[in-house]
Amino acid sequence: MEQPMILVIDDDTEIRNLIEIYLKNESFQVLKAGDGLEALDVLSNNNVHLIILDVMMPKLDGIQACLKIREKNQVPIIMLSAKTEDMHKIHGLSVGADDYMTKPFNPLELVARVKSQLRRYLRFSHSNEPTDAANDDEIDIGNLKIKTSTHQVILNKKDVKLTPKEFAILELLARHKGMVFSSERIFESIWKEPMMESENTVMVHIRNIREKIEDNPRKPRYIKNVWGVGYKIE
Repeated sequence: MEQPMILVIDDDTEIRNLIEIYLKNESFQVLKAGDGLEALDVLSNNNVHLIILDVMMPKLDGIQACLKIREKNQVPIIMLSAKTEDMHKIHGLSVGADDYMTKPFNPLELVARVKSQLRRYLRFSHSNEPTDAANDDEIDIGNLKIKTSTHQVILNKKDVKLTPKEFAILELLARHKGMVFSSERIFESIWKEPMMESENTVMVHIRNIREKIEDNPRKPRYIKNVWGVGYKIE
């Protein structure tokens, strides 16, 4: 089986090369780009399975590059930034990133997060073959249909594009209708690691999902808040 291809986008040559060394030690294939414009060109000509994307870059920064990538591609994106404030992290996640790490970072932790993202993404992308049991993999909630075997979300007969993490959260809640999940439980179920004290990741992903599936995200029909407890789908 061909090893996954990782695209590393950073204007710092030393950081690109460092990440490449650690990824290749795990037998990943690696492509590199020094800015967002170069990255879009590389992405259009190669089959990439995951992107590591720096925020601060010339020509086209990471935020704008992420928005451009998400217009056509739903591969996992891990964003890197020297900015540690929660609002910068929330901004990165809100434009379509699946994970966020601050510089300086531990390369071994980055590799672990790459593996975690790829496990879920590749599991879904390899399950697109037709199956007679497709109906067993469908969850219907009103006008919302979730096809777990093909990683599809259909709302009013129209496809909704979710990132792998957004889909995983929606699937988790949909499979347990009526059950309330705290942010911590959602995070630990999806990311497979403990949630940090100031973790806003789940909140941002829930907000992103609502923007895509709710007529009025401020008055959600599908994903409900249980104040002081967490989230549920009824």
